[in-house]
Amino acid sequence: MHKESISDHSLQKEATTATPAPSPPQPSPPAATPAKPLKDASPETPTKAGQTPTTEPGHRAPNDTPKVILEETVCLKKELGLFEGITMIVGTVIGSGIFVSPKGVIEYSGSVGMSLIVWAACGMMSTVGALCFAELGTMIPESGGMFSYLMEAFGPVTAFLYMWLTVVIRNAAGMAVVAITFANYLLEAVVSECEVPDVPRRLIAAGLIGFLTWVNSMNVKWAANIQNVFTVTKVLALVLIIVMGINHLASGHLDNYRDPMHGTSWAATAISTAFYQSLFSYGGWEKVTFLVEEMKNSSRNMPLAILIATSLVTIIYTLTNVAYFAVLSPAEMISSSAVAMSFAARTLGVLAWTMPLFVTCSTFGGMNGGIFTQARLIFVGARRGHFPEALSLLHATRFTPIPAVVFNGILCLLMLVTSDVVVLINYSTFCYTLTHFGCVSALLWLRYKQPERSRPFKVWLLLPILYWLTQLFLMVFPLIANPVEVGASIGIIATGLPLYYLAIYRKDIADRLSKPLGKLTYLCQLLFLGLPEKKMD
Repeated sequence: MHKESISDHSLQKEATTATPAPSPPQPSPPAATPAKPLKDASPETPTKAGQTPTTEPGHRAPNDTPKVILEETVCLKKELGLFEGITMIVGTVIGSGIFVSPKGVIEYSGSVGMSLIVWAACGMMSTVGALCFAELGTMIPESGGMFSYLMEAFGPVTAFLYMWLTVVIRNAAGMAVVAITFANYLLEAVVSECEVPDVPRRLIAAGLIGFLTWVNSMNVKWAANIQNVFTVTKVLALVLIIVMGINHLASGHLDNYRDPMHGTSWAATAISTAFYQSLFSYGGWEKVTFLVEEMKNSSRNMPLAILIATSLVTIIYTLTNVAYFAVLSPAEMISSSAVAMSFAARTLGVLAWTMPLFVTCSTFGGMNGGIFTQARLIFVGARRGHFPEALSLLHATRFTPIPAVVFNGILCLLMLVTSDVVVLINYSTFCYTLTHFGCVSALLWLRYKQPERSRPFKVWLLLPILYWLTQLFLMVFPLIANPVEVGASIGIIATGLPLYYLAIYRKDIADRLSKPLGKLTYLCQLLFLGLPEKKMD
């Protein structure tokens, strides 16, 4: 560590025992009593003027500099159980997508029947992909998810490009989209009769990012409890839609289901684009692998959480779309800017105002889950040397990666320079598919190169092969249909190569940055009471 950084050695020494001040020699002293361990770090009460301070065994002299007393291992703590794993996945996946994406799916699929097939197929595809990730997560039990898997299989260049793309562009932009959606629906619920300027929307989105950044910095359990509450809320909102839709069907409104395949678009590019629209709503299940170091009994709980959560989301999403089509025709869905609002206006009457409130809760929970998991990705990247060392520090007593959480919050705030959601998400879907393609390739490569490696959870080989083929299909056809957008995504990825060469590969250039980065580490240690993750001896 840089010479100006707080010394690990001094903290270790302070954390063990405090040796009392030496006393004058005594004639025939009794057997020495060992010093008691320090129990707290609070300074003694100041003495009166002229009074000589005394030091007793196990206590600090008043003129000593207060220091942090560490009696625990400085590392991420295993505080998340199976229920927290399920709610983290469900809460992260169910965001704003299910309330707006059905429009895109029906537009490209062309019919009610094909639309429902796409939603169910995407759910099953996500479940298969999640099981593949569960194998990787239990085999490589390190927070950081896809970054760790790509590093293990293909080395630092591929892992760095994933980190660059995901942290700096894709996830930060995606969370900015969720924050802006939160602001839009909150304003819709409060001042629905007025047109709100753009600046208040951005300020509300920034306030949400700031608040959840603070929560995730303070306590892991706080963030997990928020996720639990808002996951239940958003599921109740979708259950309300499903119940109202089934009630509408039971009343005899079956017009949209009499010829469900009428108007189907069978073009491969149209079907692949419909899958893209649906997969956007399913995105986020892979983030549970970022939490493996904080999950109790992860070799059991991670696969269970993934299987239960993705199955639950698939059922909810498919039934929600069944409900939408029970009330709205395909033409009405395509013309609607917010399908859930159109549905509520038709079925809830005077209670239609509750739908923006439910969507607000949904986006709030999705934002919290995104910040929680994204910070772990940044933390692991810094631990591996792909980000400054300062971002790998943990708070000495809360055991949260505060510098990584704050850095992620800053990136999200920077994305609010625009509130145009389309600009923010235009290039993300291809990148999402590309990263999943890379990770399932890593699974197949490790199966080939390391067949004897311990795998607490192992999927049937046919499943990752099928998932690999579907991801390949979803990359190739959009490349044909939308070459400009896909080319821009590839260009964004390529910008990480010169950065990797200058900042990591070229050690001589990296060494020139060691002094300012050392000062940054020192500053983060002071501001956030940060320590490197290690066991205190």
